[in-house]
Amino acid sequence: MLEQIFTVTFFTAFLAATVRMAVPLIYAALGEVFLEKAGILNIGLEGVMLGGAFCSFAGTFYSNSILIGLICGMIGGCVVSFIHGLLCIRLSQDQSVSGIALNIFMLGVTSFAYKLMSAGESYQQVSTLKPIPIPVLNRIPIIGEAFFHQDIMTYMVIVLVIFAGIYYKKTASGLAFTAIGENPQAADAAGISVYKYQWIAIVVNGVLGGSGGAVLVLVQLGKFSENMISGRGYIALAAVILGRYTPMGTLGAAFIFGGANALQIRLQALGLPIPTQALAMLPYIITLVTLLLSIGKSNQPEKLAKPYVRGSR
Repeated sequence: MLEQIFTVTFFTAFLAATVRMAVPLIYAALGEVFLEKAGILNIGLEGVMLGGAFCSFAGTFYSNSILIGLICGMIGGCVVSFIHGLLCIRLSQDQSVSGIALNIFMLGVTSFAYKLMSAGESYQQVSTLKPIPIPVLNRIPIIGEAFFHQDIMTYMVIVLVIFAGIYYKKTASGLAFTAIGENPQAADAAGISVYKYQWIAIVVNGVLGGSGGAVLVLVQLGKFSENMISGRGYIALAAVILGRYTPMGTLGAAFIFGGANALQIRLQALGLPIPTQALAMLPYIITLVTLLLSIGKSNQPEKLAKPYVRGSR
């Protein structure tokens, strides 16, 4: 068994699977970084991703266009995130309760809508994005297939992470987001429109979270199923915490969680004499362990999850 694991073939397949598993998490987690930098917590990220997954499937199914499906996925994620913004920004309600309610709500809505859409058909398939290999680089042993033989959505998310890292450190608006999360009253006094930036963050959260759900449909599976997000939204939240609320840190954390998921799949494929239920627990065990190890090292925004009411102390 060990001789099958310590081979170039195993590590090549494992690394490729890690990237594939991590990409939806990176999209969702990056959107959550934007939102939490502005002081808003969205536990409903699972619902945002589920809305993006269903809308991308429906858009592609009816239009026969992956591009339209992707746009629909972004819009679907935005709608869910907008509901969260309405409750938390406009009405100043508890952000944790709103997020949990959205997760439950979207699970029911997408399941019901899919049943209406499928009309009794048990299986429906849509086209998926094809890999775009980068010449020469895709032939590098082990890492070539994982990083340079991917679809456009995978390449795009790496660019977005780099852009986000530069944006927060080098631009006035990026620093404004950070200031709002730390002290919205002081930011308001300095002339920063707190509500405007929070609504922008809501839109970014919806677009990127919806894109994360769309990746599952339009890149990996080509179909929709009930509750297909299966906890990825919560793992994306954990990636934000482990990544210390920074784009690059979140990228690394998402790869850790993606690697845990890929590892349990590869070990099951090898027929390891361990119950499949125990292997399926591996990503979540690693999630808990990494969160425990990150205790005391958080860079959480000071006013995260605390509704801002202008004029209040």
